[in-house]
Amino acid sequence: MAGLGGGPAAFGRCTHAVVRAMPESLCRQALRSAAGPEVDFARAEREYQLYVGVLRGKLGLQVLELPADESLPDCVFVEDVAVVCEETALLTRPGAPSRRKEVEAMKRVLESLNLNIVEMVDENATLDGGDVLFTGREFFVGLSRRTNQRGAEILADTFKDYAVSTVPVHDSLHLKSFCSMAGPNLIAIGSSEAAQKALKTMQQMSDHRYDKLTVPDDAAANCVYLNIPSKGNVLLHRAPEEYPESAKVFEKLKDHMLIPIANTELEKVDGALTCCSVLINKASEL
Repeated sequence: MAGLGGGPAAFGRCTHAVVRAMPESLCRQALRSAAGPEVDFARAEREYQLYVGVLRGKLGLQVLELPADESLPDCVFVEDVAVVCEETALLTRPGAPSRRKEVEAMKRVLESLNLNIVEMVDENATLDGGDVLFTGREFFVGLSRRTNQRGAEILADTFKDYAVSTVPVHDSLHLKSFCSMAGPNLIAIGSSEAAQKALKTMQQMSDHRYDKLTVPDDAAANCVYLNIPSKGNVLLHRAPEEYPESAKVFEKLKDHMLIPIANTELEKVDGALTCCSVLINKASEL
């Protein structure tokens, strides 16, 4: 989840990224919504290193990389364990019990950045960051197999300056399995019936009218938008060799720096581009 600056004008601003190295246990033990081919660890590692290299080298972010933990096969998916907005970080209570220890390392690194830390301690609450879409104006929270109403309520209590609306998620792991922000006022959305139904719910609940960017493939609708000084609008999106028709849609965004990134291997275990980083905007660093 991107801790992207307060209000629409600052949306996408980012100085730091927290990532976590990938354990080899991911290949056989990571959670997955459906059986399928095993993850090729060497290829997954190359894709991950490219992703981190873009954040650090091409975009100039300060990247804080946590070490892999073989006892936590899903730990590369850091987005699920923290929601950061402005100077506040909500440490979540992931819906999968096997993932809850992932929060510990995230807590330490966010404390090192002097963020205001809020911990979700209610044992009736579950929240995965992959279900949290922050638009710069408000939050949408997917109610899914991993996130419940109580989790959404705690998020609303944590970020009181923003409206929070819930969106039922039935046929996907997370809300952001089929949508994300592709710009300050632009929602990228997949074409499936479930994705379009969720978009309609968001439109009905919001007082604001968002533009939409519809792509043929739900998985490709998960992209990473940043607003980087000297570079402007930056969008990390799925590579053309993976989703050629969706890539053609992104290529129409003429005012964006487009950076295609392959995510072939982590997709096998429900990973998406936003899953692998927590983006933070530290005002003091600007």
